[in-house]
Amino acid sequence: MRSRLSPFAAFTCAFALAVTGCATEAGKTPGSADRSPARAAARTPAYAPYVSATDAAATDAAGSPSTYNLAFVVSDGSGCTPKWNGTEAVTGSAVTSRTSALKKGGAAVRVSFGGASGKELATTCDSASELAAAYAGALDAAGSDAADFDIEGDELTDSASVALRSRAIARLQAERPDLEVSFTLPVMPSGLDADALALLESANTYDVQVATVNLMTMNYGESYDGDMGDYAVASAKAAHGQLRKVFGSSDAGAWRGMALTSMIGVNDVAGETFTLADAAQVRAFAARKEIAWVSMWSAGRDRQCADGAERDGAATDCSGVRQGAGAFGQAFGG
Repeated sequence: MRSRLSPFAAFTCAFALAVTGCATEAGKTPGSADRSPARAAARTPAYAPYVSATDAAATDAAGSPSTYNLAFVVSDGSGCTPKWNGTEAVTGSAVTSRTSALKKGGAAVRVSFGGASGKELATTCDSASELAAAYAGALDAAGSDAADFDIEGDELTDSASVALRSRAIARLQAERPDLEVSFTLPVMPSGLDADALALLESANTYDVQVATVNLMTMNYGESYDGDMGDYAVASAKAAHGQLRKVFGSSDAGAWRGMALTSMIGVNDVAGETFTLADAAQVRAFAARKEIAWVSMWSAGRDRQCADGAERDGAATDCSGVRQGAGAFGQAFGG
């Protein structure tokens, strides 16, 4: 898995809209008389797991998600044609029926572009208009007004594609004012790295209105073999200060514009295992801080492996730890 003001003012307002509303005069916020952080009750974070856009899992609905993050739309290989996992047409009947089934219970769907595999469209499209059209095609096929951009690996360090993506998203938002945008970025217990911050600054430069920054609290490295719940909390706290600075937001606003995604069970890095107790810890922390949503990679892994044994390496279709089916979803969903 991995507004039309000056850039910083616009970004602040856009970020605030996702969480509390933009300031109107003298620093006042609509509804601030009864929604100030001191007076508001703790907000329950939404639960929005990552799911396959092509294959249903028995555990998809565990925890009663309010939104499903559909993974992943990337390039067809070399051109600007969006495809699920690089192989399935976004308008394919299998995908559209899958999306319809997910929505039947009242949940929304968010289209996630990028991920750890394949080529993100910004690296293969030639212009901002072409890229925006590719994103729009995938969103329309899924019937979604929410786009998640999971940017990691080499694509996070590619400044040309970062700038092109920002321009395309800004263009798309000008055409679709209600489009909700989130960026999903790798994080460490020390916070976001320079490349992740540069991506957010690029979005700021082009007046992209960001609803949420989703932190991938997973796969830190071999030296991080301690408690994964503690690492997730430390990562969130470190990134919080960075988001306040980038967005110029309030303390509460930066929390409310954050999301947290954990890789359940055995992670890709040896020695990192995210347990059910860690999930409960992250959920409780998110509720205290009024974080926008919590997620996991992935609903399809939310079950014990067939042999019942714990695993040393990460599996694609099970967590690698002992658990009941859907237990992580229930923990995250509250």
